[in-house]
Amino acid sequence: MTPLLWTLVALQIAMGAFDTLYHHELTERLAWRPSQRHELRLHAVRNMLYALLFLVLGWLEIHGIWAILVIAVLVVEVIITLMDFVEEDLSRKLPASERINHTLLAINYGAILVLLLPVLIDWAMQPTAIKPAYAGLFSALATAAAIGVALFGVRDLAAAGRLARLNAPPAGELVDALPARQVVLVTGATGFVGSRLVAGLVTAGHDVIALVRSRAKAEALPAPIRLITSLDQLPADARIDAVVNLAGEPIGDGLWTEEKRRRIISSRVDMTRGVIKLIERLERKPAVLVSGSAIGWYGLWQDQVLTESAKSHGCFSHEICEAWEQAAHPATEHGVRLVHLRIGLVLGTDGGFVTRMLTPFEFGLGGPLGSGRQWMSWIERDDLVRLIAYVIARPEISGAVNATAPIPVTNLKFTEELGRRLHRPAIFRVPAALLRRVGGDFANELLLGGQRVLPNKAMMNGFVFRHETLRSAFEAIL
Repeated sequence: MTPLLWTLVALQIAMGAFDTLYHHELTERLAWRPSQRHELRLHAVRNMLYALLFLVLGWLEIHGIWAILVIAVLVVEVIITLMDFVEEDLSRKLPASERINHTLLAINYGAILVLLLPVLIDWAMQPTAIKPAYAGLFSALATAAAIGVALFGVRDLAAAGRLARLNAPPAGELVDALPARQVVLVTGATGFVGSRLVAGLVTAGHDVIALVRSRAKAEALPAPIRLITSLDQLPADARIDAVVNLAGEPIGDGLWTEEKRRRIISSRVDMTRGVIKLIERLERKPAVLVSGSAIGWYGLWQDQVLTESAKSHGCFSHEICEAWEQAAHPATEHGVRLVHLRIGLVLGTDGGFVTRMLTPFEFGLGGPLGSGRQWMSWIERDDLVRLIAYVIARPEISGAVNATAPIPVTNLKFTEELGRRLHRPAIFRVPAALLRRVGGDFANELLLGGQRVLPNKAMMNGFVFRHETLRSAFEAIL
């Protein structure tokens, strides 16, 4: 084993660690995506093979049959990697950074094989034997890498087993409240909430028109479905019974720079104005427009209980929601019932804010934000989909509707419950001063501020939540 070969191995270890920690754990969160359980199994097997190779090559010089077995392991690893590439292409869209990293890993691995195979073939021609071969720092690196990939192999295998046990309720039953065969236009159809709503509508036999930014992003949506990339593609005589307007730039995926603030507001207002223009030219108007909003409309109120009749405090979150709701208001001028759905923190494992918490909590690094006394008004995703269907079906419901579970909790209670459900401590408190210094208004409003919101209108109109408590919601999704 030459210094050049060990250098390439060290580079492979570094790129593999980056791929695992940054892509698999932090950004893609594969361990909590049910669609990726087969990929996780492939990762687990490959990691165990890597652990074996690192230990053998880091500490031993193997001859004869043992060298042939190592060559066989390398062949199996290549086959598993090819299977992994196919599985990834079929089950998820890889971000550009992950594709680049995979390419570099493949090139570097090819260079390793070019240098390593002649050595192994030479060893295979010698009498069968195992000799110690200490390589100093490289042996220590190989040992550390073996331990790391073995631990993540065990984790991936356990995560795959957990995902196999996560059985989401049939999507079709989520929209049972709807009358027979509705035609529903959904904007934001590929999003965390929109995709589940579309699945429920299609499964229940309703006709769905899904507005998407690109058809490629809609590949995961169920069939049959009508895809459009512009509302202008709909003719004036199109039949649309209801419109659900959920599209908008995510607010929690980056700091609120001036450009980010502009995109957050304009994406919502422009889309909603486009929906209004569509309604204006439709010969047959939809019965209802369910337009997205958020509990940020109320601003920051500390401990005060907020129902739909509460006033607002000015802040950027309120500015977003107020502009969004005002853009939808002209629908009433065309005889369309308008519902402003003020959505709380949506719970689910394949999207939403809680997915960003799962990785640190699962590794025992979770804890409250700041004092932990700020309120978190949440709703489980399937309950939100059920509520959307419910307000579509009930003509007496209009105006603002709080889409939150009836029992909000403090951040401290939320983190305790999440830690309990994952069987992990939740003791690593993040200082408020640090969050404010890094995040500014983003941290003040989304992380350290909060609202204690109650869904009075939904409950007074007979809606029944499946998950009134946080424990019930976590038991369902985790």
